[in-house]
Order: sequence, then structure tokens, then C-alpha cells
Amino acid sequence: MWCLVMASELCKTISEAKLERHKNLFLNYRNLHHFPLELLKDEGLQYLERLYMKRNSLTTLPENLAQKLPNLVEFIGSLVKLQFLDLSDNALEIVCPEIGRLRSLRHLRLANNQLKYLPAEVGDLRELQTLDISTNRLMTLPERLHMCLSLQYLTADRNHLWSVPRHLCQLPSLNELSMAGNRLAFLPLDLGRSRELQYVYVDNNIHLKGLPSYLYNKVIGCSGCGSPIQVSEVKLLSFSSGQLTVFLPAEVKSIGTETDHVLPLQELAMRTLYNTYYRFLKDLNFLTPISLPKSLLELLHCPLGHCHRCSQPMFTIVYPKLFPLRETPMAGLHQGRTTVSFVAYCCSTQCLQTFDLLS
Repeated sequence: MWCLVMASELCKTISEAKLERHKNLFLNYRNLHHFPLELLKDEGLQYLERLYMKRNSLTTLPENLAQKLPNLVEFIGSLVKLQFLDLSDNALEIVCPEIGRLRSLRHLRLANNQLKYLPAEVGDLRELQTLDISTNRLMTLPERLHMCLSLQYLTADRNHLWSVPRHLCQLPSLNELSMAGNRLAFLPLDLGRSRELQYVYVDNNIHLKGLPSYLYNKVIGCSGCGSPIQVSEVKLLSFSSGQLTVFLPAEVKSIGTETDHVLPLQELAMRTLYNTYYRFLKDLNFLTPISLPKSLLELLHCPLGHCHRCSQPMFTIVYPKLFPLRETPMAGLHQGRTTVSFVAYCCSTQCLQTFDLLS
């Protein structure tokens, strides 16, 4: 009887929203176990701007309903004005690819669910400004997330993430990145290079020992980082200075030192190609998979990073330089709660020798 009453109230709420062309629809705390099919029927919700379904028991969004409801894709696409979608505090395991059709969406909250991955179509949300995917089971981020060109706030705390895709450094509007409580062992070389990015929180990533020097003048949270684990426990390239050991991104092929005055041939070739096709022709599309392997093409479009001294793009080799946190004015902010260092990634021995973090 109680379930029938709840179902009746739900249908009434949705019907009123359709008839009265509501901009906001609140379906929080409804004990929903399934996505309400009433939302997918008929018309009337094309005026909806905000949909709240927080604190229910949803395990999935409609994914294979297109066969049962042929208008599903059209329905999702018809929510042309939907700007805010809150599905946090459910039990979601899957988000359907059709979410990429919500082209006006600006705020997407999926925190406190059981998501193991997000569809690549999230990258189609070009108006998205806020994405909260904290407290899930994510091991990777969507491969096209860097295409969310309006993204300003990305929160991915308390997941199982091993890395931050270097493509995220290309986001032109990103102002705050929070990835505390994950399994990060390194950060992209270019993280912090963008002037827009001002706040980076990576607290309680115990394997993380190095922060790109671009972050030096940013607001950083890094308490609980730098656990004294053995290098052999993490299968990544690393370099040491004194008692400090820092891990490098998996894409880095080799580490240069002050005595390495000659660049590897592949690095020289990549820099020449980049300078020719990008700096002079302003277009890398001249190159195709026929002329260059796909992996190298991707590197040309998104280098490992840019020299922290002269901004020269780097593709296979880096020349790192450590600046222990205790030797910088920031040491007092953390008071022994972290053992991370700033790392300057340079393109040559000359830049390595002349770079000074404090100058």
C-alpha cells in the first residue's frame, strides 16, 4: 500500500512538472530503486533546467531502454535546457553514454555512488562547468574529459585513480582540481602551467612525492603525501636526490642529467616535427597515421609537458630538478604532515642548470 502511495505521488509530481513547464524538478529522498519511466514518456520536460535525484537507491540510469522506449534518445536530447543534474548519494554503477546529449548541462553531480567508469561521451558536455565524481570506484577518468572546455571545477576525491591524464592540463577554464584520497604516484608535468588553475588538492595520496614546480605559487593541499615506500613497490621511472625519491609519469621514457648534453634522436625528431608543423604551419593535421604512428601523433598533439624554464615541449625525455618543500616558504603551512618536493622538469642540461624555483 505504501509503495502504491509513493508511486502515485511520484507520477503526480512529474505530471505537474510537465503540465506547468517547471524549470526545477526535485525527486530527492524518494527511495527510488529504478529510474522513473514517467520521465521518459510524452513531452513537457523540455523546459527543465535542474533535475535533483539525490539520496535515492538508483543503481543505473536508462541504458538499454532504447528498444523498449524508442524515444529515449530523443527524450534525452530534448532536455535542451537542462543545466543542473544531481544524482549524488545513490548506488549508481553505470552512467549511460546518452548523457553526452545534454548539451546545456553546466553542473553534474555524481558523488557517493559506485561508479567504476564514466562514458567517454562526458567529453561532449562543452558547457559543463562543475563535475563532482567524488567517492566512487573510478580507476581512470573519461578519455575525452579534456574536451569539456568550460570545465572550472573538477572534484574526484576518494576514488581509486592512479594518474591524472596529462590532457587535463589543456583545459582552458579549469580553476580548481581536487583529487584527494586516491592512489596517485605522480602528476602531469604541465599541471599548474595554466594561469586559470589556482587550486589543487591532492592530500592523502601516499605514493605522491613530487609536485610540478608550476604549482609553486598556487593554493595546494598535499598533507598525507609522501609515504616512505620502496621504489620497487611502484613500477615507474624514478629519480633521487639525497634521501628523496620522486616517481615520474609512465609516459616518460628516460631521465636526463647534467652530464647528458646530447638529446636522444627520437626526442630531436619530435621537437623538429613539432616546431615545423605547429609553430610555423599552426596545424598538426598535415600529419596522418600513414606518415607517423598513432602514439607519436598523440604526443605531438599533447606533449608530455613543457620545459619549466623555457617552455620547450618535451616528448620522451625530461631533466628533473628537486626542490624539497622544507627549503621553501611553504614548509610552515604543512608542519611536517607531508614529505613532497617541488620538481622542475626541464628540456636540457642548460635549462636544468639555470632554473631556480625561488627566483
